[in-house]
Amino acid sequence: MKKIRHLLTSRWLVTGLLILIQILFFIGLILQISSYFYYVQLFLFIISFFTVLSIINYHSNPTFKLPWILLIILFPLLGGVLYWIFGKKYVNKTYYKKIHKQHLEGEQYWREDYTIRKELKEQNILAERQSRYIYHYADMPLWKNTETTYYPVGEAYFKDLIHDLRQAKHFIFLEFFIIHEGKMWNSILGILKEKAKEGVDIRIIYDDIGCIDLLPKYYYKTIASYGIKCVPFNRFIPIVSVFHNNRDHRKMVIIDGMTAFTGGINLADEYINEKKRFGHWKDTAVRLTGDGVWNFTLLFLDSWNHLCKTDSDYNSFRPNYNHKETFKGTGFVQPYGDSPFDRELIGETVYLNIINQAKQYLYINTPYLIISYEIVVALSNAAKRGVDVRITTPHIPDKWYIHIITQSYYQTLIEAGIHIYEYIPGFIHAKSFLADDEIGVISTINLDYRSLVHHYECGVWMYKTTALKQLKEDHEQLRKESKEIDLAFCRAIPWYKRWIKDLLQLFAPLL
Repeated sequence: MKKIRHLLTSRWLVTGLLILIQILFFIGLILQISSYFYYVQLFLFIISFFTVLSIINYHSNPTFKLPWILLIILFPLLGGVLYWIFGKKYVNKTYYKKIHKQHLEGEQYWREDYTIRKELKEQNILAERQSRYIYHYADMPLWKNTETTYYPVGEAYFKDLIHDLRQAKHFIFLEFFIIHEGKMWNSILGILKEKAKEGVDIRIIYDDIGCIDLLPKYYYKTIASYGIKCVPFNRFIPIVSVFHNNRDHRKMVIIDGMTAFTGGINLADEYINEKKRFGHWKDTAVRLTGDGVWNFTLLFLDSWNHLCKTDSDYNSFRPNYNHKETFKGTGFVQPYGDSPFDRELIGETVYLNIINQAKQYLYINTPYLIISYEIVVALSNAAKRGVDVRITTPHIPDKWYIHIITQSYYQTLIEAGIHIYEYIPGFIHAKSFLADDEIGVISTINLDYRSLVHHYECGVWMYKTTALKQLKEDHEQLRKESKEIDLAFCRAIPWYKRWIKDLLQLFAPLL
Protein backbone atom coordinates (compact mmCIF):
# COMPACT_ATOMS: atom_id res chain seq x y z
CA MET A 1 0.00 0.00 0.00
CA LYS A 2 2.87 2.35 0.85
CA LYS A 3 4.51 1.71 -2.55
CA ILE A 4 1.22 2.40 -4.36
CA ARG A 5 0.75 5.67 -2.47
CA HIS A 6 4.32 6.67 -3.26
CA LEU A 7 3.79 5.90 -6.95
CA LEU A 8 0.56 7.92 -7.13
CA THR A 9 2.26 10.98 -5.60
CA SER A 10 5.57 10.71 -7.46
CA ARG A 11 6.83 12.99 -10.22
CA TRP A 12 7.28 9.90 -12.40
CA LEU A 13 3.52 9.31 -12.62
CA VAL A 14 2.63 12.83 -13.74
CA THR A 15 5.53 13.30 -16.13
CA GLY A 16 5.21 9.76 -17.47
CA LEU A 17 1.53 10.25 -18.23
CA LEU A 18 2.19 13.58 -19.95
CA ILE A 19 4.86 12.05 -22.20
CA LEU A 20 2.67 9.01 -22.91
CA ILE A 21 -0.21 11.28 -23.94
CA GLN A 22 2.13 13.17 -26.30
CA ILE A 23 3.41 9.94 -27.88
CA LEU A 24 -0.07 8.46 -28.28
CA PHE A 25 -1.39 11.72 -29.75
CA PHE A 26 1.53 11.84 -32.18
CA ILE A 27 1.04 8.20 -33.22
CA GLY A 28 -2.72 8.70 -33.61
CA LEU A 29 -2.18 11.82 -35.70
CA ILE A 30 0.22 10.04 -38.06
CA LEU A 31 -2.07 7.04 -38.47
CA GLN A 32 -5.13 9.24 -38.95
CA ILE A 33 -3.53 11.42 -41.59
CA SER A 34 -1.90 8.53 -43.43
CA SER A 35 -5.14 6.53 -43.57
CA TYR A 36 -6.94 9.36 -45.41
CA PHE A 37 -4.23 10.78 -47.60
CA TYR A 38 -2.32 8.42 -49.86
CA TYR A 39 0.34 11.00 -50.69
CA VAL A 40 0.98 11.70 -47.00
CA GLN A 41 1.42 7.99 -46.41
CA LEU A 42 3.79 7.76 -49.36
CA PHE A 43 5.71 10.77 -48.04
CA LEU A 44 6.13 9.14 -44.61
CA PHE A 45 7.33 5.92 -46.22
CA ILE A 46 9.92 7.93 -48.15
CA ILE A 47 11.07 9.57 -44.91
CA SER A 48 11.46 6.15 -43.32
CA PHE A 49 13.42 4.88 -46.33
CA PHE A 50 15.88 7.76 -46.19
CA THR A 51 16.04 7.39 -42.43
CA VAL A 52 17.28 3.82 -42.90
CA LEU A 53 19.90 5.09 -45.36
CA SER A 54 20.91 7.71 -42.81
CA ILE A 55 21.25 5.06 -40.09
CA ILE A 56 23.35 2.81 -42.32
CA ASN A 57 25.72 5.65 -43.23
CA TYR A 58 25.78 7.16 -39.75
CA HIS A 59 29.14 6.84 -37.98
CA SER A 60 28.07 4.69 -35.04
CA ASN A 61 28.20 1.16 -33.72
CA PRO A 62 26.43 -1.35 -36.05
CA THR A 63 24.89 -3.01 -32.98
CA PHE A 64 23.13 0.27 -32.27
CA LYS A 65 21.87 0.55 -35.86
CA LEU A 66 20.26 -2.88 -36.17
CA PRO A 67 17.32 -2.49 -33.74
CA TRP A 68 16.40 0.88 -35.23
CA ILE A 69 16.39 -0.55 -38.76
CA LEU A 70 14.25 -3.47 -37.60
CA LEU A 71 11.86 -1.11 -35.83
CA ILE A 72 11.44 0.94 -39.01
CA ILE A 73 10.86 -2.22 -41.08
CA LEU A 74 8.17 -3.39 -38.67
CA PHE A 75 6.57 0.04 -38.24
CA PRO A 76 7.57 2.12 -41.29
CA LEU A 77 5.62 5.23 -40.36
CA LEU A 78 6.30 5.32 -36.66
CA GLY A 79 9.82 3.87 -36.55
CA GLY A 80 11.44 6.62 -38.60
CA VAL A 81 9.87 9.37 -36.53
CA LEU A 82 10.91 7.74 -33.26
CA TYR A 83 14.48 7.45 -34.50
CA TRP A 84 14.77 11.16 -35.19
CA ILE A 85 13.36 11.89 -31.72
CA PHE A 86 15.26 9.34 -29.65
CA GLY A 87 17.88 7.65 -31.80
CA LYS A 88 20.31 10.43 -32.65
CA LYS A 89 23.27 10.78 -30.34
CA TYR A 90 24.18 14.34 -31.22
CA VAL A 91 22.03 17.41 -30.97
CA ASN A 92 22.01 20.41 -33.26
CA LYS A 93 25.24 22.02 -34.43
CA THR A 94 24.56 25.27 -32.59
CA TYR A 95 24.41 23.49 -29.25
CA TYR A 96 27.55 21.50 -30.07
CA LYS A 97 29.45 24.66 -31.06
CA LYS A 98 28.45 26.29 -27.79
CA ILE A 99 29.80 23.37 -25.77
CA HIS A 100 32.93 23.17 -27.92
CA LYS A 101 33.62 26.91 -27.60
CA GLN A 102 33.39 26.77 -23.83
CA HIS A 103 35.72 23.77 -23.81
CA LEU A 104 38.32 25.54 -25.96
CA GLU A 105 38.30 28.56 -23.67
CA GLY A 106 39.56 26.33 -20.87
CA GLU A 107 42.19 24.58 -23.00
CA GLN A 108 45.08 26.46 -21.39
CA TYR A 109 44.28 24.79 -18.07
CA TRP A 110 44.79 21.16 -19.14
CA ARG A 111 48.27 21.34 -20.58
CA GLU A 112 50.49 18.63 -19.12
CA ASP A 113 54.10 18.34 -18.00
CA TYR A 114 55.94 16.55 -20.79
CA THR A 115 58.56 15.17 -18.39
CA ILE A 116 55.85 13.08 -16.70
CA ARG A 117 54.74 11.62 -20.01
CA LYS A 118 58.35 10.93 -20.96
CA GLU A 119 58.89 9.03 -17.72
CA LEU A 120 55.83 6.85 -18.33
CA LYS A 121 56.97 6.18 -21.89
CA GLU A 122 60.35 4.99 -20.63
CA GLN A 123 58.64 2.61 -18.20
CA ASN A 124 55.94 1.22 -20.50
CA ILE A 125 55.38 2.50 -24.02
CA LEU A 126 52.03 0.70 -24.39
CA ALA A 127 50.72 2.29 -21.20
CA GLU A 128 51.92 5.66 -22.46
CA ARG A 129 49.97 5.14 -25.68
CA GLN A 130 46.80 4.50 -23.69
CA SER A 131 47.44 7.65 -21.68
CA ARG A 132 48.18 9.63 -24.83
CA TYR A 133 44.74 8.75 -26.20
CA ILE A 134 43.06 10.16 -23.07
CA TYR A 135 45.14 13.33 -23.27
CA HIS A 136 44.36 14.01 -26.91
CA TYR A 137 40.67 13.04 -26.95
CA ALA A 138 39.49 13.76 -23.40
CA ASP A 139 41.85 16.75 -22.95
CA MET A 140 42.94 15.50 -19.55
CA PRO A 141 46.65 15.55 -18.58
CA LEU A 142 48.70 12.77 -16.97
CA TRP A 143 49.91 13.26 -13.39
CA LYS A 144 52.26 11.88 -10.76
CA ASN A 145 52.59 13.15 -7.17
CA THR A 146 49.14 11.80 -6.32
CA GLU A 147 48.20 9.43 -3.51
CA THR A 148 45.45 6.91 -4.27
CA THR A 149 43.20 4.94 -1.93
CA TYR A 150 40.79 2.23 -3.06
CA TYR A 151 37.50 1.56 -1.27
CA PRO A 152 36.05 -1.96 -1.61
CA VAL A 153 32.70 -0.98 -0.03
CA GLY A 154 30.63 2.17 0.34
CA GLU A 155 30.88 2.15 4.13
CA ALA A 156 34.66 2.75 4.05
CA TYR A 157 34.25 5.44 1.39
CA PHE A 158 31.58 7.21 3.47
CA LYS A 159 33.77 7.30 6.58
CA ASP A 160 36.71 8.98 4.80
CA LEU A 161 34.42 11.29 2.83
CA ILE A 162 32.88 12.63 6.03
CA HIS A 163 36.35 13.17 7.53
CA ASP A 164 37.67 15.02 4.47
CA LEU A 165 34.58 17.22 4.13
CA ARG A 166 35.13 18.43 7.68
CA GLN A 167 38.66 19.54 6.72
CA ALA A 168 37.53 21.76 3.82
CA LYS A 169 38.81 25.32 3.93
CA HIS A 170 38.08 26.85 0.52
CA PHE A 171 35.59 24.93 -1.62
CA ILE A 172 33.62 21.70 -1.97
CA PHE A 173 32.23 20.53 -5.32
CA LEU A 174 29.78 17.62 -5.59
CA GLU A 175 28.39 16.16 -8.81
CA PHE A 176 26.13 13.08 -8.58
CA PHE A 177 23.57 11.13 -10.55
CA ILE A 178 21.56 10.29 -7.43
CA ILE A 179 21.04 12.11 -4.15
CA HIS A 180 18.47 10.65 -1.77
CA GLU A 181 17.60 11.88 1.69
CA GLY A 182 18.66 9.46 4.42
CA LYS A 183 21.55 8.80 6.77
CA MET A 184 24.24 9.25 4.12
CA TRP A 185 22.99 12.43 2.48
CA ASN A 186 21.70 14.03 5.71
CA SER A 187 25.11 13.52 7.35
CA ILE A 188 26.86 15.13 4.38
CA LEU A 189 24.34 17.96 4.14
CA GLY A 190 24.81 18.76 7.83
CA ILE A 191 28.54 19.28 7.23
CA LEU A 192 27.90 21.32 4.09
CA LYS A 193 25.61 23.67 6.03
CA GLU A 194 28.31 24.21 8.64
CA LYS A 195 30.96 24.82 6.00
CA ALA A 196 28.72 27.26 4.13
CA LYS A 197 28.43 29.34 7.33
CA GLU A 198 32.23 29.34 7.55
CA GLY A 199 32.42 30.86 4.07
CA VAL A 200 33.42 27.74 2.15
CA ASP A 201 32.30 27.88 -1.50
CA ILE A 202 30.00 24.86 -1.93
CA ARG A 203 28.49 23.84 -5.27
CA ILE A 204 26.28 20.87 -6.05
CA ILE A 205 25.14 19.37 -9.36
CA TYR A 206 22.61 16.54 -9.35
CA ASP A 207 20.88 14.84 -12.25
CA ASP A 208 17.22 15.78 -12.37
CA ILE A 209 15.99 12.47 -13.81
CA GLY A 210 18.29 10.46 -11.56
CA CYS A 211 16.62 12.17 -8.58
CA ILE A 212 13.15 12.61 -10.07
CA ASP A 213 11.51 10.19 -7.64
CA LEU A 214 13.94 10.85 -4.78
CA LEU A 215 14.00 14.62 -4.30
CA PRO A 216 11.32 17.34 -4.42
CA LYS A 217 10.97 19.14 -7.74
CA TYR A 218 12.58 22.35 -6.52
CA TYR A 219 15.09 20.81 -4.13
CA TYR A 220 17.85 23.05 -5.49
CA LYS A 221 16.00 26.03 -4.02
CA THR A 222 15.97 24.34 -0.62
CA ILE A 223 19.73 23.79 -0.88
CA ALA A 224 20.22 27.42 -1.92
CA SER A 225 18.45 28.55 1.26
CA TYR A 226 21.39 27.08 3.22
CA GLY A 227 23.88 29.30 1.40
CA ILE A 228 24.90 26.46 -0.94
CA LYS A 229 24.99 26.88 -4.70
CA CYS A 230 23.05 24.10 -6.42
CA VAL A 231 21.81 23.34 -9.92
CA PRO A 232 19.99 20.31 -11.38
CA PHE A 233 21.51 18.87 -14.53
CA ASN A 234 19.28 18.88 -17.63
CA ARG A 235 16.06 19.68 -15.78
CA PHE A 236 13.35 17.29 -16.79
CA ILE A 237 10.48 18.81 -18.75
CA PRO A 238 7.62 16.43 -19.67
CA ILE A 239 8.04 16.98 -23.39
CA VAL A 240 9.27 14.28 -25.78
CA SER A 241 12.87 15.25 -26.48
CA VAL A 242 16.22 13.71 -27.44
CA PHE A 243 17.81 15.64 -24.57
CA HIS A 244 16.31 13.20 -22.04
CA ASN A 245 18.84 10.60 -23.24
CA ASN A 246 21.75 12.66 -21.96
CA ARG A 247 22.09 12.29 -18.20
CA ASP A 248 24.84 13.28 -15.77
CA HIS A 249 25.94 9.86 -14.50
CA ARG A 250 29.10 11.21 -12.86
CA LYS A 251 29.84 10.77 -9.16
CA MET A 252 32.58 12.99 -7.85
CA VAL A 253 33.58 15.11 -4.88
CA ILE A 254 36.38 17.70 -5.02
CA ILE A 255 37.65 19.30 -1.81
CA ASP A 256 39.94 22.36 -1.96
CA GLY A 257 41.42 21.10 -5.23
CA MET A 258 43.57 18.69 -3.22
CA THR A 259 41.28 15.70 -2.61
CA ALA A 260 38.79 14.00 -4.94
CA PHE A 261 36.55 10.93 -4.80
CA THR A 262 34.94 9.04 -7.67
CA GLY A 263 33.54 5.59 -8.43
CA GLY A 264 30.16 3.91 -8.52
CA ILE A 265 28.85 5.28 -5.23
CA ASN A 266 25.92 7.72 -5.22
CA LEU A 267 24.69 9.63 -2.16
CA ALA A 268 21.94 7.25 -1.02
CA ASP A 269 21.68 4.78 1.85
CA GLU A 270 21.73 1.57 -0.20
CA TYR A 271 25.27 2.44 -1.33
CA ILE A 272 26.50 2.14 2.27
CA ASN A 273 24.18 -0.77 3.11
CA GLU A 274 22.07 1.27 5.52
CA LYS A 275 19.15 0.28 3.32
CA LYS A 276 18.78 -3.21 1.89
CA ARG A 277 17.37 -3.37 -1.63
CA PHE A 278 19.11 -6.20 -3.50
CA GLY A 279 21.05 -8.05 -0.84
CA HIS A 280 24.50 -6.69 0.00
CA TRP A 281 25.36 -3.68 -2.17
CA LYS A 282 28.96 -4.09 -3.34
CA ASP A 283 30.33 -0.83 -4.67
CA THR A 284 33.78 0.68 -5.05
CA ALA A 285 35.46 4.08 -5.22
CA VAL A 286 38.87 5.72 -5.29
CA ARG A 287 40.28 8.73 -3.43
CA LEU A 288 42.95 10.92 -5.01
CA THR A 289 45.06 13.41 -3.06
CA GLY A 290 47.54 15.59 -4.94
CA ASP A 291 48.16 16.91 -8.43
CA GLY A 292 45.75 14.56 -10.24
CA VAL A 293 42.75 16.18 -8.54
CA TRP A 294 43.10 19.13 -10.93
CA ASN A 295 41.46 17.12 -13.73
CA PHE A 296 38.34 16.64 -11.60
CA THR A 297 38.25 20.34 -10.78
CA LEU A 298 38.31 21.11 -14.51
CA LEU A 299 35.55 18.60 -15.25
CA PHE A 300 33.29 20.05 -12.58
CA LEU A 301 33.87 23.69 -13.53
CA ASP A 302 33.27 22.85 -17.18
CA SER A 303 29.82 21.46 -16.25
CA TRP A 304 29.09 24.28 -13.81
CA ASN A 305 29.90 27.06 -16.27
CA HIS A 306 27.70 25.45 -18.90
CA LEU A 307 24.72 24.83 -16.62
CA CYS A 308 24.86 28.20 -14.85
CA LYS A 309 25.99 30.19 -17.90
CA THR A 310 28.87 31.61 -15.87
CA ASP A 311 32.56 32.06 -16.56
CA SER A 312 34.37 30.86 -13.43
CA ASP A 313 38.08 31.58 -13.26
CA TYR A 314 39.61 28.11 -13.24
CA ASN A 315 42.90 29.36 -11.79
CA SER A 316 41.19 30.64 -8.66
CA PHE A 317 40.46 27.00 -7.77
CA ARG A 318 44.01 25.78 -8.09
CA PRO A 319 45.39 24.55 -4.75
CA ASN A 320 47.90 26.79 -2.99
CA TYR A 321 51.18 25.08 -3.87
CA ASN A 322 53.17 27.32 -1.53
CA HIS A 323 51.55 25.57 1.42
CA LYS A 324 51.12 22.17 -0.19
CA GLU A 325 52.35 19.07 1.56
CA THR A 326 54.44 16.59 -0.36
CA PHE A 327 52.41 13.67 -1.67
CA LYS A 328 54.11 10.33 -1.92
CA GLY A 329 51.75 8.51 -4.22
CA THR A 330 53.16 5.82 -6.45
CA GLY A 331 52.60 5.50 -10.17
CA PHE A 332 50.62 7.68 -12.57
CA VAL A 333 47.01 8.85 -12.58
CA GLN A 334 44.84 10.42 -15.27
CA PRO A 335 41.25 11.32 -14.35
CA TYR A 336 39.06 11.84 -17.43
CA GLY A 337 35.51 12.56 -18.47
CA ASP A 338 33.23 11.45 -21.28
CA SER A 339 30.37 13.34 -22.86
CA PRO A 340 27.77 12.54 -25.53
CA PHE A 341 28.80 15.76 -27.29
CA ASP A 342 32.53 15.12 -27.69
CA ARG A 343 31.93 12.97 -30.79
CA GLU A 344 34.27 10.33 -29.40
CA LEU A 345 33.40 7.16 -27.47
CA ILE A 346 36.11 7.82 -24.89
CA GLY A 347 34.78 5.51 -22.19
CA GLU A 348 34.49 2.54 -24.55
CA THR A 349 37.86 3.19 -26.20
CA VAL A 350 39.67 3.38 -22.84
CA TYR A 351 38.17 0.00 -21.95
CA LEU A 352 39.05 -1.47 -25.37
CA ASN A 353 42.65 -0.27 -25.09
CA ILE A 354 43.03 -2.07 -21.77
CA ILE A 355 41.42 -5.25 -23.13
CA ASN A 356 43.51 -5.29 -26.29
CA GLN A 357 46.82 -4.73 -24.50
CA ALA A 358 46.32 -7.08 -21.53
CA LYS A 359 49.03 -9.74 -21.41
CA GLN A 360 48.48 -11.95 -18.35
CA TYR A 361 45.10 -11.22 -16.80
CA LEU A 362 42.11 -8.90 -17.03
CA TYR A 363 39.61 -8.54 -14.17
CA ILE A 364 36.35 -6.66 -14.73
CA ASN A 365 33.56 -5.72 -12.32
CA THR A 366 30.33 -4.42 -13.80
CA PRO A 367 26.66 -4.30 -12.78
CA TYR A 368 25.51 -4.61 -16.40
CA LEU A 369 26.97 -6.52 -19.32
CA ILE A 370 25.26 -5.10 -22.39
CA ILE A 371 28.16 -4.86 -24.78
CA SER A 372 28.83 -4.10 -28.41
CA TYR A 373 30.16 -6.58 -30.94
CA GLU A 374 33.57 -4.84 -30.74
CA ILE A 375 33.85 -5.46 -27.01
CA VAL A 376 32.68 -9.08 -27.35
CA VAL A 377 35.37 -9.69 -29.99
CA ALA A 378 38.06 -7.90 -27.97
CA LEU A 379 37.28 -9.88 -24.80
CA SER A 380 37.10 -13.16 -26.73
CA ASN A 381 40.39 -12.50 -28.52
CA ALA A 382 42.08 -11.67 -25.22
CA ALA A 383 40.99 -15.00 -23.74
CA LYS A 384 41.97 -16.90 -26.88
CA ARG A 385 45.49 -15.49 -26.76
CA GLY A 386 45.90 -16.78 -23.21
CA VAL A 387 44.83 -13.82 -21.06
CA ASP A 388 42.98 -14.84 -17.89
CA VAL A 389 39.77 -12.82 -18.36
CA ARG A 390 37.34 -12.74 -15.43
CA ILE A 391 34.11 -10.75 -15.30
CA THR A 392 31.99 -10.37 -12.17
CA THR A 393 28.31 -9.37 -12.40
CA PRO A 394 25.46 -9.32 -9.83
CA HIS A 395 23.60 -12.41 -8.68
CA ILE A 396 20.71 -10.30 -7.37
CA PRO A 397 19.84 -7.72 -10.05
CA ASP A 398 18.33 -4.28 -9.65
CA LYS A 399 16.43 -4.63 -12.96
CA TRP A 400 15.29 -8.11 -13.99
CA TYR A 401 15.20 -7.38 -17.72
CA ILE A 402 18.72 -5.92 -17.69
CA HIS A 403 19.94 -9.02 -15.86
CA ILE A 404 18.43 -11.23 -18.57
CA ILE A 405 20.37 -9.29 -21.20
CA THR A 406 23.54 -9.52 -19.09
CA GLN A 407 23.17 -13.29 -18.85
CA SER A 408 22.50 -13.53 -22.58
CA TYR A 409 26.21 -12.81 -23.23
CA TYR A 410 27.46 -15.50 -20.86
CA GLN A 411 27.52 -18.46 -23.24
CA THR A 412 29.40 -16.69 -26.04
CA LEU A 413 32.01 -15.36 -23.63
CA ILE A 414 32.43 -18.63 -21.72
CA GLU A 415 32.87 -20.57 -24.98
CA ALA A 416 35.71 -18.17 -25.83
CA GLY A 417 37.45 -19.06 -22.55
CA ILE A 418 36.28 -16.19 -20.36
CA HIS A 419 35.40 -16.83 -16.71
CA ILE A 420 32.06 -15.32 -15.63
CA TYR A 421 31.20 -14.93 -11.94
CA GLU A 422 28.09 -13.72 -10.16
CA TYR A 423 28.40 -11.96 -6.80
CA ILE A 424 26.25 -14.21 -4.60
CA PRO A 425 25.59 -11.91 -1.57
CA GLY A 426 23.73 -9.37 -3.69
CA PHE A 427 24.21 -6.59 -6.21
CA ILE A 428 27.62 -5.45 -7.44
CA HIS A 429 27.53 -1.87 -8.71
CA ALA A 430 31.29 -1.44 -9.13
CA LYS A 431 32.79 -0.38 -12.47
CA SER A 432 36.46 -1.37 -12.58
CA PHE A 433 39.09 -2.80 -14.94
CA LEU A 434 42.44 -4.23 -13.80
CA ALA A 435 45.14 -5.71 -16.02
CA ASP A 436 48.51 -7.29 -15.24
CA ASP A 437 49.09 -5.58 -11.85
CA GLU A 438 49.87 -2.42 -13.83
CA ILE A 439 46.92 -0.73 -15.50
CA GLY A 440 43.40 -0.15 -14.29
CA VAL A 441 40.35 2.08 -14.29
CA ILE A 442 37.85 2.89 -11.56
CA SER A 443 34.96 4.85 -12.99
CA THR A 444 31.25 5.59 -13.23
CA ILE A 445 31.06 3.96 -16.67
CA ASN A 446 28.92 0.84 -16.98
CA LEU A 447 29.33 -1.70 -19.75
CA ASP A 448 26.04 -0.70 -21.37
CA TYR A 449 24.95 1.57 -24.18
CA ARG A 450 23.56 4.32 -21.96
CA SER A 451 26.90 4.83 -20.20
CA LEU A 452 29.08 4.34 -23.24
CA VAL A 453 27.00 6.45 -25.64
CA HIS A 454 24.52 8.80 -24.00
CA HIS A 455 25.71 9.81 -20.53
CA TYR A 456 28.19 12.22 -19.00
CA GLU A 457 30.69 10.00 -17.18
CA CYS A 458 34.06 10.14 -15.43
CA GLY A 459 36.82 7.83 -14.27
CA VAL A 460 40.48 7.48 -13.31
CA TRP A 461 43.03 5.68 -15.49
CA MET A 462 45.95 4.49 -13.36
CA TYR A 463 49.34 2.89 -13.83
CA LYS A 464 51.09 1.09 -10.96
CA THR A 465 49.29 2.95 -8.17
CA THR A 466 48.58 1.86 -4.61
CA ALA A 467 44.86 1.77 -5.40
CA LEU A 468 45.44 -0.87 -8.10
CA LYS A 469 47.25 -3.10 -5.61
CA GLN A 470 44.28 -2.73 -3.27
CA LEU A 471 41.89 -3.46 -6.15
CA LYS A 472 43.80 -6.70 -6.86
CA GLU A 473 43.42 -7.76 -3.20
CA ASP A 474 39.69 -7.00 -3.37
CA HIS A 475 39.33 -9.17 -6.49
CA GLU A 476 40.86 -12.09 -4.63
CA GLN A 477 38.32 -11.65 -1.85
CA LEU A 478 35.49 -11.10 -4.32
CA ARG A 479 36.24 -14.44 -5.98
CA LYS A 480 35.53 -16.20 -2.66
CA GLU A 481 32.10 -14.56 -2.48
CA SER A 482 31.15 -15.27 -6.08
CA LYS A 483 30.05 -18.32 -8.05
CA GLU A 484 31.49 -19.15 -11.45
CA ILE A 485 28.91 -19.64 -14.18
CA ASP A 486 29.41 -22.63 -16.48
CA LEU A 487 27.98 -23.69 -19.83
CA ALA A 488 25.57 -26.06 -18.12
CA PHE A 489 23.91 -23.05 -16.49
CA CYS A 490 23.57 -21.31 -19.87
CA ARG A 491 22.20 -24.39 -21.62
CA ALA A 492 19.66 -25.08 -18.86
CA ILE A 493 17.79 -21.85 -19.55
CA PRO A 494 14.18 -22.72 -20.62
CA TRP A 495 13.30 -22.13 -24.26
CA TYR A 496 10.80 -19.34 -23.51
CA LYS A 497 13.43 -17.45 -21.51
CA ARG A 498 15.80 -17.83 -24.46
CA TRP A 499 13.22 -16.13 -26.69
CA ILE A 500 12.86 -13.30 -24.18
CA LYS A 501 16.66 -13.12 -23.87
CA ASP A 502 17.17 -12.92 -27.64
CA LEU A 503 14.49 -10.25 -28.04
CA LEU A 504 15.84 -8.11 -25.21
CA GLN A 505 19.41 -8.48 -26.46
CA LEU A 506 18.36 -7.29 -29.91
CA PHE A 507 16.79 -4.14 -28.54
CA ALA A 508 19.33 -3.66 -25.72
CA PRO A 509 20.91 -0.57 -27.37
CA LEU A 510 17.56 1.22 -27.10
CA LEU A 511 17.02 0.51 -23.39
